[in-house]
Amino acid sequence: MDTSSLFSPDYATARRRIREAAARLGCEIKCYPSGGKGPDGEDLTLDAIITPGSGLDRTLVLSSGIHGVEGFLGSAVQLGLLEEWAAHKESLPTVRCVLLHGLNPFGFAWRRRVNESNVDLNRNLLLEGEAYAGSPAGYARLDALLNPERGPSSLEPVTLKLLLAIARYGMPALKQTVAAGQYDHPRGLFYGGNGPSRLSEILSEHFDDWIGDSRRVMHLDFHTGLGAHATCKLLIDYPLGDAQRAQLGSWFGPGALEEADAPAVAYKARGTFGRWCVARYPEREYLYAAAEFGTCKPVNVVASLRAENQAHHFCRPQDASTERAKRRLMEMFCPSSVAWRRRVLEHGRQLVAQAIDGLLAEPGDRKPDFRR
Repeated sequence: MDTSSLFSPDYATARRRIREAAARLGCEIKCYPSGGKGPDGEDLTLDAIITPGSGLDRTLVLSSGIHGVEGFLGSAVQLGLLEEWAAHKESLPTVRCVLLHGLNPFGFAWRRRVNESNVDLNRNLLLEGEAYAGSPAGYARLDALLNPERGPSSLEPVTLKLLLAIARYGMPALKQTVAAGQYDHPRGLFYGGNGPSRLSEILSEHFDDWIGDSRRVMHLDFHTGLGAHATCKLLIDYPLGDAQRAQLGSWFGPGALEEADAPAVAYKARGTFGRWCVARYPEREYLYAAAEFGTCKPVNVVASLRAENQAHHFCRPQDASTERAKRRLMEMFCPSSVAWRRRVLEHGRQLVAQAIDGLLAEPGDRKPDFRR
């Protein structure tokens, strides 16, 4: 089978295929409405799929689509695994596998990175006592550049403006200012919201049931956008202890990890999924990594996010400029290149195999580095 065919053309198709594959395998399927409808009137749901053997004490969580339009790769990885396990049930892992499909179904369906309230859900999962308020120093100064109150124009030299900002402030500082999460500009990029989202409610109510009594959990959350084309980094958004760092390094290879204070791809952000998960289960061995697959240069990614955000707020859905902005955003986060799709899908499935091997090893066992 051509592995690139595992990529679905839209959210509705991805949801249908993932449910059908899960049913063939005999998985438990739980669907949680997020409210609203998709472009063709379809229901929008977060789907939790739990493989047979749910009583095991080790769990692999594979999540996709918290950033909406980024969900196509994670969905393809999840679909490929389910189809392989259904066709060859002897290959079904002996760990509990929880597949969370479409964490942000609105963004997935409407080709946005955010939800229906313009909220970046990976900035919305604040911990107890943290306030939905404030912005990084300097975000307000960049607001006019990032969030102009007009529709996108092909005549505007957006790339040049962004390059000038990089030259003025430096890429690390600018990235931290722009992407860390802000709570003061509701129509702006990387807006974390003014309160808990529907996703936050679903996670708080059901996450305990999904992972059961497992004492060891490895969680891979699939993302696209940042980093060199078709490469992958495992981004860590919470403080790692030495033992955790060594363990992840032994499973995936030390060069695979990048912590939030590293200068290359990662940055420190508020309200992220990994911090939420790890803080929720301090008594368990819970390891989380955002598997970030690179697509394009950061300046192009930001320019595409900016244009789509402008089109969403200041153009009509049927306008040519809106469709153009959405197609560009889709290409930024799920390139149409068959070579890119094959490469990242293979790498994603490889990460899953490494995670399963790591979970099955006794604590302290070192696993070989299977990276190519």
